[in-house]
Amino acid sequence: MNRTGKPRLVVVGNGMAGMRTVEELLALAPDLYDITVFGAEPHGNYNRILLSPVLAGEKTVDDIMLHPREWYARHGITLLAGDPVVAIDRARRLVRSQSGKEVRYDRLLLATGSRPFIVPVPGHELGGVIAFRDIQDVETMLAAARAHRHAVVIGGGLLGLEAANGLLRRGMDVTVLHLGDALMDRQLDANAAALLKRTLERRGLRILLGANTSEILGEKRVTGVRLADGTQIPADLVVMAAGVRPNAELARAAGLHCERAIVVDDTLQTYDPRIYAVGECVQHRQATFGLVAPIWDQARVCAAHLAGAGHRRYVQQATATRLKVSGVELYSAGDIVGGEDSEDLVLRDPRRGVYKRLVLQQGRLAGAVLYGDVQDGPWYFELIQNGTPIGAMRNRLLFGKAQCDAVAA
Repeated sequence: MNRTGKPRLVVVGNGMAGMRTVEELLALAPDLYDITVFGAEPHGNYNRILLSPVLAGEKTVDDIMLHPREWYARHGITLLAGDPVVAIDRARRLVRSQSGKEVRYDRLLLATGSRPFIVPVPGHELGGVIAFRDIQDVETMLAAARAHRHAVVIGGGLLGLEAANGLLRRGMDVTVLHLGDALMDRQLDANAAALLKRTLERRGLRILLGANTSEILGEKRVTGVRLADGTQIPADLVVMAAGVRPNAELARAAGLHCERAIVVDDTLQTYDPRIYAVGECVQHRQATFGLVAPIWDQARVCAAHLAGAGHRRYVQQATATRLKVSGVELYSAGDIVGGEDSEDLVLRDPRRGVYKRLVLQQGRLAGAVLYGDVQDGPWYFELIQNGTPIGAMRNRLLFGKAQCDAVAA
């Protein structure tokens, strides 16, 4: 308790997961806690997913703010932005920030997110080598685009392609280096990935697959990248977009049980009953998380338990991914790999730039990959989630819900 007479909730992490949990908590029990939020960045909470449109010039930083500073003040929340927590003292139930500030807690919520994976090649610490994770990274990229010409993006997943597209639109010559054989290999099959590669190359990106970075060149600032086969590519800016790792170091140092991430139960509680965790920093039943939908579910469950409202449990659900890469609509859901007992239904329409592949298993839809036309994506996902028998719809399934409904009527 503190001078207000309320128990104190301390939130470590001012990002989307932590603040969504606080939002849900305020809806259930607005006056239950005295809330203090620590954030590493000197801002209110913003939509990290929309950093790419900021880089591309489609949005401003103000456009992507979810909770400006006034929101915290209006809800009686103490925001300590730009002052990350560096230690948790579980015995004394307090956190210590980088500036030396100590705050006691009755309940602690860890929402420390993830950190970019920096490929540990020689030269990775040179000036001009950055990740793509926050507003500061975007500002660094924009400054580089104004002053320099050549950019290299390491990683051909969603984040890397969005960074490459943004830098291209800002006038830079951009090369994407991807270690795998296909772009976005977690979300797309080989055919959709090949279509995407051709589209992006037509728009001006240079894309190298099977590209193994061996060294980043330069003395104080990057001047180029060398590949394992000896190829050298000029670079004034290198953006690392080779994945993320759960940020569990703070919890691990405090003695909380961590494996790949902070281990939580079905209530999002850690092995310390006073400490909860949500978002990209958690591991639940062996899984870690990077998409918004499961993190929103976690926020609802965690808030309910912090509020003492009911006995909700977090249950992992199948997820679908709808993406927009450089103006190309993509949708992926379920099992897109298939197996010996699966069957593929495929539609190709090169003129319209449309590709659809549906994976059937035991008379049900198991997975879907859509390129160029994603209108029926949510309907396919519903069929996957519900395990709906395809039956008579089979021959029209590729043509979408409207066609199937018309025949059924």
